[in-house]
Amino acid sequence: MEKIQSTREKPKYAKLYFWLILAMGIFARVYQFGAVPGGINQDEAFAAYEAWSLLKYGVDTAGYHNPVYLTAWGSGMNALESYLMMPFIAIFGLEVWAIRMPQLIVAVLSIWVVYLLVRRLVDEKAGLIAMLMLAICPWHILMSRWGLESNMAPGFLLFGLYFFVKGLENPRCLVLSALMYGLSLYAYATYWIYIPFIILFQLIYAIACGKIHFDRYFVLSGVVLAAFAAPLLLFLAINNGYMEEIVLPFMSIPKILYMRTSEISFEEKTRKLELIKDVFVEQSDGWIWNSPSKFGLFYFISAPFAIFGLCYCIVRIIKSIRTKSFCPEVFVLIQLLVALPQLILVKINVNKVNILFIPIVMLIALGIYFACSLTFRHVLTAVITVYLVLFAGFEHYYFTQYNEECKPHFDYGMEDALELAMEKGERVYFEPGTYYPKILFYTEYPVEQFREEVDYYFYPSPYLVAVEFGRFSLWYNPHTPDPNGAYVLHTGVDMGVLAEEGFKFEQIGVYTVAYK
Repeated sequence: MEKIQSTREKPKYAKLYFWLILAMGIFARVYQFGAVPGGINQDEAFAAYEAWSLLKYGVDTAGYHNPVYLTAWGSGMNALESYLMMPFIAIFGLEVWAIRMPQLIVAVLSIWVVYLLVRRLVDEKAGLIAMLMLAICPWHILMSRWGLESNMAPGFLLFGLYFFVKGLENPRCLVLSALMYGLSLYAYATYWIYIPFIILFQLIYAIACGKIHFDRYFVLSGVVLAAFAAPLLLFLAINNGYMEEIVLPFMSIPKILYMRTSEISFEEKTRKLELIKDVFVEQSDGWIWNSPSKFGLFYFISAPFAIFGLCYCIVRIIKSIRTKSFCPEVFVLIQLLVALPQLILVKINVNKVNILFIPIVMLIALGIYFACSLTFRHVLTAVITVYLVLFAGFEHYYFTQYNEECKPHFDYGMEDALELAMEKGERVYFEPGTYYPKILFYTEYPVEQFREEVDYYFYPSPYLVAVEFGRFSLWYNPHTPDPNGAYVLHTGVDMGVLAEEGFKFEQIGVYTVAYK
């Protein structure tokens, strides 16, 4: 039987495979884009409303001009995705599909860049396998189709690594690497701890191997990275009480109501171990919008290949130490190992450890590459076929059963329900647990009017809940319904008191609108 080709030999039909994988990855992300998942998540609604407010009124919901970190929810939100949404909102309006475009674009670019990166680290075949693994990865498909701001970060971290590796040959690319790492700081605050160490260890290894020299591009890269980091360092100083907030006509560094540093601790070790098992063994955090439990984050067959990939990298590193040669696979492990403390510092879910997932996908790809290089050509074909069958099963599940299961979590039908309620009632009442940014988003509520009218529950608090603004009120006294009001309630909520008062009911999506 014929062995598979040499590790440095370019596979036959490589260009064809590249375009087929890219087309497959794009299709999985753009088919029914904006409609599946239906509705909108509260975080993407708030990020989009902030983007719209900044674009139309020049301020966010707290009145800041171009804040480096959003004050949303009281405990804040990462700002990058909101700024990337603004061009699409300016052209297409405040549409669900438009605000999800930045996430889609970064995800599609990630499929291409992971190919370029692994091809540069190993070879063409490994690059194509990595590209395929990311293109069909359930976690990556899920997160690319809606706009959670923290899910923007893994893509920029990948771009930073790619340009860093490319910069070992072309120093100009180090500036682009610094730019991407700098942007990733504004995508997810969790990365603030890890990116300095990732860059430091990459620099130490590259300099020790004689791959990076102190020249003008090195200095310029440091300046670019420092320029991105400086506002966030000031933000930390402000929110730890060392200085007053900075409010300028063109930029704001705000003081938020609550810093999430209390989430970091070494306590609750048993619970944290359970969550690690859930995410990395069972490949699910129990939140359907993050992880399809039927297929797992990376498909359940991937665990052995991830281990093979780790072994492959370790073997390559040991060999390079013995021969005193350069081993580019080191950079994959740096990305992975630096972020491992996150597992014990916080109670994790899929979003909180997304820094690990693209390196894990690369390890799975390298494991397939390594395992199949020890055997025969048809084994690689068989492995890829199994993955494609799983991918087909996942796609069918995603657009059928999964879509229906997600509707309640994305408040499917809320826009039409609000429109009907505003038509039928002088006031619109929403139930406790309703996320007010979705009302702001769907009604395009003027931000200055909202700031003047809003009454928050237990203000200030770590998690702001709007009780009343304009025509909208929280329905906190179900025993005395307003005969002139309309009620937007999740279907299944007890509406007996409304029925007794002669209200009519109309179901829209996962909502029921009650009115007289």
